[in-house]
Amino acid sequence: MAQLDVQPKRKSSVFIWIIFAILAIAAAVLLYKGCNRSAPLRVDSTDTVKKDSVKADSNVIVTTQPDWNSIDFNIPKASLDEVTDSAIIVRGNDKYTIYSLGENILFPANQSTLQSTAAEKLHQVAASLIKRYKTSEIAIYGHADSVGPTGENKALSANRANAVRDWMVNEGHIDAAKITVHSLGEQKPVATNATEKGRAQNRSVEIVAYIDGEKK
Repeated sequence: MAQLDVQPKRKSSVFIWIIFAILAIAAAVLLYKGCNRSAPLRVDSTDTVKKDSVKADSNVIVTTQPDWNSIDFNIPKASLDEVTDSAIIVRGNDKYTIYSLGENILFPANQSTLQSTAAEKLHQVAASLIKRYKTSEIAIYGHADSVGPTGENKALSANRANAVRDWMVNEGHIDAAKITVHSLGEQKPVATNATEKGRAQNRSVEIVAYIDGEKK
C-alpha cells in the first residue's frame, strides 16, 4: 500500500490574507478622509460674527460708558483758560466737567428759543469742548424751578436742552452722535426753591463732558 504524503497547510498563507485585509481597511479609511477634505467646510455664522467682532474690537479704544443718572451738579467749581465769560459757571472732577448757563442768559422768560446774546456764550463752551473733550460723550441737561405744574416744567426744560443741543451741532460743530439730551425739570435743584435767587439758579441748562472714559 502506497504511503500518502499529507502535509498541513502553511500558516504563511493565512498571514498574507490578514495583511491584505489590513491594507484594504487602511485604504478605505484614507479614501473616506480624502472625501471629507474635498467637501466644503461648514462655518457657523455665529462663529463668524464672533471672530469678526474680536478682530474689530482689537482696533477699538475701550471706554467707560457714562452713567448720566448719577451726575452730581454740585461738584466744586473749576476754571478753564478758554472760558472767560463769568456767566458760564464751570465745575469739574476727575470724571466729568460741567458748563452751567442760567436760563435767563440763554432764553427769554418762559420760552425755549435762544436769544441772540446766547451765541457768544455757547461759542465759548463749544470751543472748550472741541479743545479738551473732542472724543468725549456729552450730555445736555435742562433744569427748571418748582414753580408751576411739574409736567410743564419738564417739557420746558426739555425744549431748552434740545435748543442748546441743536445749536451745538449746527453752529458749534459738535458731533451729534456724541450728544444726549436729558430733561430733569425740577428733579435735581442746585439751590433752594424757597427764594427767588435759588429758583433762578435752578432754571438752567448744563452741558456735561464725560472725561472718565477717554483714552489717557
